[in-house]
Amino acid sequence: MRTLFHIVLAVLMTATLSGCLVAESKYLKKASEYDALLEEQDALQNSYKALMTENSKLRTALGKIESDHGSIKEVKAKLDETVTKLTNDNIDLEKDLKASKGESQQRIAELRKKIGVMEFENGRLRQEIVDLQRAKEAVQKASKTYEQLLDKMQSEIAQGQVTISELKGKLTVNMVDAVLFDSGRAEVKENGLTVLQKVVDILQTVKDKTIRIEGHTDNVQIRGSLINKFATNWELSAARAINVTRFLQEQGLDPTILMAAAYGEYKPVAPNDSAEGKAKNRRIEIILVPKE
Repeated sequence: MRTLFHIVLAVLMTATLSGCLVAESKYLKKASEYDALLEEQDALQNSYKALMTENSKLRTALGKIESDHGSIKEVKAKLDETVTKLTNDNIDLEKDLKASKGESQQRIAELRKKIGVMEFENGRLRQEIVDLQRAKEAVQKASKTYEQLLDKMQSEIAQGQVTISELKGKLTVNMVDAVLFDSGRAEVKENGLTVLQKVVDILQTVKDKTIRIEGHTDNVQIRGSLINKFATNWELSAARAINVTRFLQEQGLDPTILMAAAYGEYKPVAPNDSAEGKAKNRRIEIILVPKE
């Protein structure tokens, strides 16, 4: 009879301890995962150690009361309580892990958003640097052309026949009509061709600009026999701009960067109430501008 009691006791102990060990194994696994996500690792480890100590004590007590059937029920109840506590701790741990995972995913999403914004901003800044560098190079090239024209046309500038200006990479060669054309004519005269040739020698090196040739007149209307050839100042300014443009092309300038424009009397640079002002308004402007 005592042997049977021992067998029953052994079976009960084995089943109880087996359930406890399974619960402890799950707890250790979850505690290890929780250790990677939260700073509560130390608290959980201490709790686990306390439970192990309690378990050890219960095992010792169980060995001492093997002969007492009534004590087995009490020990089993305590062990069941321990298993229940471990199970509850495991459930709480899973909840904490899920909450930590959600918070981590949210932080990751926020960081990715910030990284996207920074990458966009960096790209914009890099493009601005490239644009500024190109603008700087364009200004440097224009300045070089400006200096060459000043040197080449010193005589015409000194006589007031030509003015050369540069502003923000836009270079303008302003020629009064008298140096290029006879009165009422649109064909460039011989002396005018000589002056234009000096401009051609410099502009032949220009590749990255559009060269716009503008024709301008004063506000005196076309009269007499000229009206049969040029109905208005529009026609006169257009014919003069086209003839200058054609000459530049004939001298080897790329026609794809040449453009003729006529403004007639509608873009004066001086009042038309004096002979001097009218003379300034009758002009050809050769303008170098960035390509569109």
